Amino acid sequence: MIKNKKILSPHSLTVFIVFIGSLYLAEALNAAASPWWSTEQGAVRLLSNTNAVGNSQDLRLGLHFKMKPGWKIYWRSPGDAGYPPRIDWSGSQNLKEVRMKWPAPTRFRVLGMETLGYKNEVVFPLDLLSSESKRGIIIRAKVSYLTCNKICIPYVANLRLNLLPGLANSSKEESLINKFQKRVPKSPSARNAADTSVLLFGPPGNQSLRVETKILGLPSLIVEPPPRVQLGSPKLIQRKPNGKVIFHVRIISAINEKENKKLNNLNGKKVTLTFIGDINGPIEQKIPINGSKIVTKPTNTFYWTIFNMAVLALLGGFILNLMPCVLPVISLKMLSVIKYSSNELNYIRKGFLASASGVICSFLLLASTLVILRAFGQTVGWGLQFHQPIFLGGMAVVMTLFAANLWGIFEIKLPSFLFSSWGPAKQRQSMADNFITGVFATILATPCSAPFLGTAVGFALARGPLEIYVIFAFLGIGFSIPYLIIAIFPKLAHYFPKPGQWMIILRKILGLALIATVVWLLYIINNQMGSQAALFKSILLFIIFGLLILQKGRSKITGKVIFGIISVTAFLVVFNPLEIDENKKKPQFVVEKFWKKFNPDNVLPKVAEGRIVLIDITADWCLTCKVNKVLVLDSEIIRNYVNRNKVIALRADWTNSDPIITAFLNRFLRYGIPFNIVFGPNAPQGIILPELLTKTAVLSALKKAKKQ
Repeated sequence: MIKNKKILSPHSLTVFIVFIGSLYLAEALNAAASPWWSTEQGAVRLLSNTNAVGNSQDLRLGLHFKMKPGWKIYWRSPGDAGYPPRIDWSGSQNLKEVRMKWPAPTRFRVLGMETLGYKNEVVFPLDLLSSESKRGIIIRAKVSYLTCNKICIPYVANLRLNLLPGLANSSKEESLINKFQKRVPKSPSARNAADTSVLLFGPPGNQSLRVETKILGLPSLIVEPPPRVQLGSPKLIQRKPNGKVIFHVRIISAINEKENKKLNNLNGKKVTLTFIGDINGPIEQKIPINGSKIVTKPTNTFYWTIFNMAVLALLGGFILNLMPCVLPVISLKMLSVIKYSSNELNYIRKGFLASASGVICSFLLLASTLVILRAFGQTVGWGLQFHQPIFLGGMAVVMTLFAANLWGIFEIKLPSFLFSSWGPAKQRQSMADNFITGVFATILATPCSAPFLGTAVGFALARGPLEIYVIFAFLGIGFSIPYLIIAIFPKLAHYFPKPGQWMIILRKILGLALIATVVWLLYIINNQMGSQAALFKSILLFIIFGLLILQKGRSKITGKVIFGIISVTAFLVVFNPLEIDENKKKPQFVVEKFWKKFNPDNVLPKVAEGRIVLIDITADWCLTCKVNKVLVLDSEIIRNYVNRNKVIALRADWTNSDPIITAFLNRFLRYGIPFNIVFGPNAPQGIILPELLTKTAVLSALKKAKKQ
């Protein structure tokens, strides 16, 4: 029997229940938030920045969305698809007016379609005006919204929130509402307004808008057109160190075709510009289209700009010959020169012209590919094929075949109809080999960037097909200069050492260099697809190499069987049947040593706090990036400066394609890597560093960006 057990009296129990209930009531009143309205994709609720109405008729509420990973909702102008949240306030009491504010959105691209909206979490600030002050407000909100991931689902949420009369104290939700209120675009200052203009450009039926402004930071623009007009996505075409930027916005169509053909149908009408990425926060400006300009023929300025960029492309293409990734192929070309005797000058000339032709044709083919991809709304850039495991697998097979060819295991024979006008069969085969060498060199060059090349490619890809073809043609000519010099002066080949036993040793060394390149490609595949896929491809490449050795000296029938097995094995290397490790497909934001996780949204807030930010965008397939990293960025002198001055160092890995990194690069008219930039109080627009880094250049930029 249990003794001395104390039992609460009914009175004490009642007091306890009332006390607990009052705590919950006080918490509910202080929270000033409606219950969550939840779905499998997310949840929505109403917030208030106060727990009572107080003496004012003006109150601040918030419509709070939380989305599960991958799901999004839309901005007021959603873009190519979707619709924004809409609120029906009928059923509310003592509510006169509600004004909804829209935080700056994020751009999303799917299958060439662009939408504007929000992921993860957003609060829409709501400025509320009551009918009578000092009186409670009953809020009934019927919220219609669309949430999308791979599919889109419409919802209607019914939210309830009661604000009681009494002294208004700040609620705990106030800070969350204020956080997103800061992201609502503000009106421009007098200086910003004076720096902004919108001009109607082009002949009737083919018009565009040219928007000029000044943004200190990471420039981005959203344009909301007048009614019945559809616009393309704004494209940054010019960016200057002082923050001046120019955007080109294509007018796709007007609803009324007759209006669309009128020259000045938009002249004088207002557009709403939302500038995102300024260090002082997003800016919204309504501005009339203040003039028109008919451009039917290219101007002298246009020709001069093209000429300047073509010169840069020529220089960039030439310097590309000195980058690490193309040196094995250049070595192969030099090896072919050594084989020529002194009385084969015409043969030498033809061989190097064939290589130059391979280079130029490859660059023009690359230009055509970029033009076609852009026409279908795809993201384009320099070296983007290295994001594709199929391309890497194909390159690994080709490299293995070239190495086996150098070691004399087998001979690569091309169709006899190629280069039929270049002489006897043996010479035709040699000319075809030289052409393929030029193609091969171009493919290997594309993951590299070089001084002048980034500027020229950025100019071309920010404009139209004409500029792309001109710039890439001159890149090809620049890259071909070493070949063209020897083609023009074939006697230069006489200065190379005479053929001998040493050439056999050199061929074996160059073969090892190509095998090392295969290992490098497998390393990239490992980082993109996972260790199982990399191991599987490695085994298949060993089998291919063994079969090439086995087929030497065999009969034609046996050789054809072995060739068939090699073809199937090569197919498996290129088109990997194993599943890709999903973790490898995720964006890799590098955290190592003093480097932190890259997030472009954190850059400008840190600069506004007075911090310096150093950004390095790299990839496993970018050898120049690796050189910069080892010799400069991870050196002791840079590390000491970063630690001593509390520099925020951010590193992002672009080995796999990632839209966040791509969008960041495009804001600086860059479409390839290496890319390094320094931000600071004295350089909010950023200081872009050269492709080939030096410690002096990095330290100079860090000091220049520092607040004086």
